[in-house]
Amino acid sequence: MVAMPEGPEEAPEDRKPPSDEARSAFIPPAGVEPPEPPEEEHPTSEFALPQGLAAEPQAEQEGSAFAPPSTYSAQGSPPAFTPAYGIPMVRLSQDAPWQDRMRTMLRLPVGDRPVPEAPRKDDETGPAVPRVLDLTLRIGELLLAGGEGAEDVEAAMFAICRSYGLDRCEPTVTFTLLSITYQPSLVDDPVTANRTVRRRGTDYTRLAAVYQLLADINDPEHEVAPEEAYRRLAEIRRNRHPYPGWALTAAAGVLAGAASVLLGGGPTVFFVAALGAMLGDRLAWLCAGRGLPEFYQFLVAAMPPAAMGVALTMLHADLRPSAVITGGLFALIPGRALVAAVQDGLTGFYITASARLLEVAYFFVAIVVGVLSVLYLAVQFGAELNPEGTLKAVERPWVQIAASMVLCATFAILLQQSRATVLFATLNGGVAWVVYASIAVTANGSTVMATAVAAGLVGLFGQLTARYHHTSSLPYVTAAIGPLLPGSATYFGVLAIAQNNLDQGFASLAKAAALALAIAIGVNLGGELARLFMQAPRAAAARRAAKRTRGF
Repeated sequence: MVAMPEGPEEAPEDRKPPSDEARSAFIPPAGVEPPEPPEEEHPTSEFALPQGLAAEPQAEQEGSAFAPPSTYSAQGSPPAFTPAYGIPMVRLSQDAPWQDRMRTMLRLPVGDRPVPEAPRKDDETGPAVPRVLDLTLRIGELLLAGGEGAEDVEAAMFAICRSYGLDRCEPTVTFTLLSITYQPSLVDDPVTANRTVRRRGTDYTRLAAVYQLLADINDPEHEVAPEEAYRRLAEIRRNRHPYPGWALTAAAGVLAGAASVLLGGGPTVFFVAALGAMLGDRLAWLCAGRGLPEFYQFLVAAMPPAAMGVALTMLHADLRPSAVITGGLFALIPGRALVAAVQDGLTGFYITASARLLEVAYFFVAIVVGVLSVLYLAVQFGAELNPEGTLKAVERPWVQIAASMVLCATFAILLQQSRATVLFATLNGGVAWVVYASIAVTANGSTVMATAVAAGLVGLFGQLTARYHHTSSLPYVTAAIGPLLPGSATYFGVLAIAQNNLDQGFASLAKAAALALAIAIGVNLGGELARLFMQAPRAAAARRAAKRTRGF
């Protein structure tokens, strides 16, 4: 008898593993207990210590760099770090001129600048940020192209932005580029706009109009919408010059004639110098119309006065040809650019100051090349040029004072100043010449020191008058330094080089550069002294001076 199996025999296909559809990947295998569901009401923090890990004893935590000291109490801790000397509250006096207030704001760190106590605009949203930035750049372009210093341009741009509610802004000014950045908050992306200054022009009437617009924008009692500011800015750009072209040419001639009288010339020398300067001015206008750079314009303008002086020498006339040539140089020396260059350097804008000084150097070289070319040809043809006439001091006090005032008046016309400012610039220049002549001629003092003192008075009176009228100081200062320009030293140096006396020539040109720097530094120092008599913001007096390196 055959024994049968106890259970039923399974078919081979019954022993196959189950398919993937019948088994989930998340089902635990047989014999493994499923985990407990997480407690949703008490979620576990990722910074909590895992189970089985004990916290370090208190003795070990005392040596940790992240452990608080034993005397620390969260309830008695100060809200923020306070320096030992405290945090001074910065308040800007609203009675001070807006130039001083904005200059003080720029010199403060961003975190120390006070916020406006009350918003200027009633609209909560305020004007569009790109529109305000564009308006700011356009106004800054007119100021920089008109000859203003970099710090004054930045102060004006900063004042416009704050007037329209853009507090967190940073303007940047270089010789040819204006940039401004506005950041709404620390977490928002900044908005940056820039503008390039491609053309410069001298029109102090337009500059005064821009300052009047700035004063209205910064006036709390005067509401100027961006659209109104754009309209006024367009009118300023379209404004014609106050003097026609023929008046500018005549003013250049009278300026050269007055300078020649200032150096000892008579009526004949006056007319010859005026004729040479007017010819040079017309040639410069012709070159400008043909698109030639300013370097060649200065070079061509310096040649006719030199040719007139050489013609008087070859005619053996008993005149002063050196006064004719020197008078023509007075209308060409770029005193305005030199003052602006030194001002930027003294206020810390070294890149802009270097660019301005390089521009002045190019113009100066152009004048030297133009005069030197004519004098070299005259020497080759046997002209006997006597440089001693330039060094002889002629004392004619009343005539020279009148000539210096006429020089300043014509210089103001060349700068396109308004007729209201010409009189003060004329009087300021007359005072400067009296001070210079008293020290250099009457007292036989140093010409450099006399120039610096006279230029300091020009800057002092000009800055005080500008603050009284709430406008730029350039119309009251630039024309007044005309009688102090180093035209005589420049001519003497060029003549010595033409006669192959290189050492003497370069020494005279170095003296001319020293006189030019004395003018610029004196004007800047006088302007800084004027601010001592004005009501300045409180933060300006408490502002610490910047630390300078001393060889390390």
